[in-house]
Amino acid sequence: MSMLTRQQLNSRAALSATARAAGAGPHAGAPATTGGPAAGRGTGSDPDAQPTGGPRGDLRFPTGFGWGAATSAYQIEGGAKEDGRGESVWDTFSRAPGRTRNGDTGDVAADHYHRYADDLDLMRDLGLRSYRFSISWPRIQADGTGAPNQRGLDFYRRLVDGLHERGISPMATLFHWDLPQALQDAGGWENRDTAYRFAEYADAVFRGLGDQVPAWLTINEPKTVVQNGYLIGHHAPGFQNPQAAYLVAHHLQLAHGLAVRALRATGSTGRIGPALNLHPCYPADDSAEAGRAAHLYDGYENRLYLDSILKGSYPADVLDDLGADSWMARGIADGDLETISSPIDLLAVQYYTPYYVTGDGGTVTRWPTSQADWQQIYPDGMYDILTRITRDYGPVPLTVTENGLPQADTLSADGTVDDNGRISFLRDHMAAAHRAISEGVPLESYHVWSLLDNFEWAEGYDQRWGLIYVDYPTQRRVPKRSAHWYREVIRANGL
Repeated sequence: MSMLTRQQLNSRAALSATARAAGAGPHAGAPATTGGPAAGRGTGSDPDAQPTGGPRGDLRFPTGFGWGAATSAYQIEGGAKEDGRGESVWDTFSRAPGRTRNGDTGDVAADHYHRYADDLDLMRDLGLRSYRFSISWPRIQADGTGAPNQRGLDFYRRLVDGLHERGISPMATLFHWDLPQALQDAGGWENRDTAYRFAEYADAVFRGLGDQVPAWLTINEPKTVVQNGYLIGHHAPGFQNPQAAYLVAHHLQLAHGLAVRALRATGSTGRIGPALNLHPCYPADDSAEAGRAAHLYDGYENRLYLDSILKGSYPADVLDDLGADSWMARGIADGDLETISSPIDLLAVQYYTPYYVTGDGGTVTRWPTSQADWQQIYPDGMYDILTRITRDYGPVPLTVTENGLPQADTLSADGTVDDNGRISFLRDHMAAAHRAISEGVPLESYHVWSLLDNFEWAEGYDQRWGLIYVDYPTQRRVPKRSAHWYREVIRANGL
């Protein structure tokens, strides 16, 4: 997971002027959603608050609810040059001087490629019912094309088999940002052909892993690729080109639709859908200007992705704002929206923070922030975004595939890690999800981000998001207090 920092959001005025001059939206790059009250509700979680006790089962979740945790390939696997894996854009980006904090890379990360069996045992001990992970495209196709690398498929087959042996349901993401570098060299997501190469890769994975994976996610957070990779430039591939950004958005959506069709063509019984990071955006005040600004934010940051997948059209206000001569508008071919809106089986929602939008298109902070200063801690935002999806788009089955908190966790002399702030955060967000379920939202599962401490993209290893502490010099794993707490939540199936 990664979002724009507050400093980057505040610096968007200059970028927005560039975007407008280039025909892109003035709110490019700022996470948002509409739907809540101007000032929000609730108190949020205090990162330093002490937990009020273990789960008592007072808030019971539906029978069979899928309690899980999530990871992604580049953030945990390591093994960057092993068994035929090719280079990804994140290999290139992270090794370039000044791109990541402390020059950190994912070359080793949490060494999950070699330690996956032990990590599977940790998942079993937690009682996980679902594990959401991603498949490394360059581990399957070193150059992004051609016959699949059997050694890469074999690794994921071992992982999936190990999950089943431990009674854990696999949920596999096809793309979590690690585009093969060879495809980037050929134009990356700016090149329409990349969407077709993705469909071929997806087909190879579907056929290689078969029905052993009951749930597939296509593209993880296309919005983050657009914002962080093409507007701000602090993620791979590291560009600042608003015109290219929204062409990339379209091609990512097209790739999603093509992958859905590829799964259907195999005859698989697996379910499939996208993974979208959605964040409530409220007008910062009661002015008409703030209301209009928040609505356009919503167009760029949520409806652009939700409407195209679930309604078969891009939002008219966004297309108007981009302009008829924008690269995105010119890149939409006949039949594309029909492909993008191929019926899905589930929608994965990733929630971290709300945004409050001012009349001039800026943002203000209303709630306490975490170690990641872009993250305002506001649990009611979880309720707002889940209910908004069901209200606006109907009863599509939902899964929360990322929700979590970074902290500067430390391993104490007695071998424990106390992360009370994370427990408070998770408890309050789970309670908000429960409230949404009680009001008819078809939420099937919830995955904490993240299972393990890992490589946090441009932030390197400074931020720890995991339930399990990773001592990077030794790769020792230590379940944090939050892991023990979460195990009891799962056991009680409630809070």
